[in-house]
Amino acid sequence: MALETSPEHPAPVRQVNQAIASWIGRLGAIWVEGQVTQVSRRGGSNTVFLTLRDKLADVSVSVTAPRGVIDALPTPLVEGAQVVCHAKPDFYAPRGSMSLQVREVRLVGEGELLARLERRRRLLAAEGLFAPELKRPLPFLPGAVGLVTGEGSAAERDVVEVARRRWPGVRLVVRHAAMQGVHAAREVVEALQGLDRDPQVQVIVIARGGGSVEDLLPFSDEALVRAVHAVRTPVVSAIGHEPDSPILDLVADLRAATPTDAAKRVVPDVAEEVARVAQLRQRARRAVRHGVEREQALLDSLRSRPSLADPRDGLRQRLDEVHDLRDRARRSLARRVERAEHDLHHHLARVRALSPLATLRRGYAVISDESGQARSSVEGLRAGAPLHVRVADGRIATTVTGVEQVALIGEDDDDE
Repeated sequence: MALETSPEHPAPVRQVNQAIASWIGRLGAIWVEGQVTQVSRRGGSNTVFLTLRDKLADVSVSVTAPRGVIDALPTPLVEGAQVVCHAKPDFYAPRGSMSLQVREVRLVGEGELLARLERRRRLLAAEGLFAPELKRPLPFLPGAVGLVTGEGSAAERDVVEVARRRWPGVRLVVRHAAMQGVHAAREVVEALQGLDRDPQVQVIVIARGGGSVEDLLPFSDEALVRAVHAVRTPVVSAIGHEPDSPILDLVADLRAATPTDAAKRVVPDVAEEVARVAQLRQRARRAVRHGVEREQALLDSLRSRPSLADPRDGLRQRLDEVHDLRDRARRSLARRVERAEHDLHHHLARVRALSPLATLRRGYAVISDESGQARSSVEGLRAGAPLHVRVADGRIATTVTGVEQVALIGEDDDDE
């Protein structure tokens, strides 16, 4: 109910704000459509602050949304997106400001279209159609370049003119197809498969100029994406301009920013290649020249060495060394033989001095009985016993005729 006030009894601001908050609080949740003009994410906060603007009037309203609701959208929420929000009006009494507390957000128009494309992209990526290891390298100089584009389009003109300017002998096989509309995807797939069956075509370019999201929808068609993934020939996507990114760019072996860029990436520049060949020839000549000069310097150095200037000089030196070593060996051997001979004579003299024969030569003899046992005493001998006398130069057989015992020298002294 309305506040009862008068100049004498005015209502304080807090009461007015509380009344407004009470009135607005009675309102239920409503669906609101608008364009996002501002998105504010504060660090550490679970609330996202938005501003929705009416597309036909200069009217806007503040919106607060839980971070989880915004993060759950299929595509990131950016400024300019058209959305429909299920929200409840709320009045913040301390500041006297009204906002909408969002419970659900849905993208509409182009935003909804982008969300569908994003879901499709994620499904195809999960199947591995965009894997980097599946990307095939482009040939350096293709025998024939396949081109799928619209008939009489600017994209066709750009690709053909740039390719022939870069390499006049390039062969282009052009297949025309609708580049937008309901039949575009099917016609592009047919042209692509036809070029893939041509054994002379080594790379295929799909080219189209820029356009709106709706115009470029055929190049995000699932059938076209799977057809590009299935062909054996490398495919270059040249759809739209740099900001445009249909799903075809992800499955193609190479993405070109524009049709002109595609022609530059596929066909080499003959002038650049001629200059590169000339540069490589010069580098090769310098390398060969430097190699020859280095080997010639090494050969001159080897030839200047004394051993190569006069090989006999080294032989004479070695011959002198051999003769010197031979003389040293002879002297060493002679000294060794002399020492050995001296040692032999010395040992021989010692042996002779210790030999019984030397004693026998001085007139002594060794007497043995008939059993061969040496006799050093007359004890046990009788007359007529045979004996053998060993002298220095032979043996004498004799018989005992008599025995006389004689005292040993010094024996009597010992007895005394």
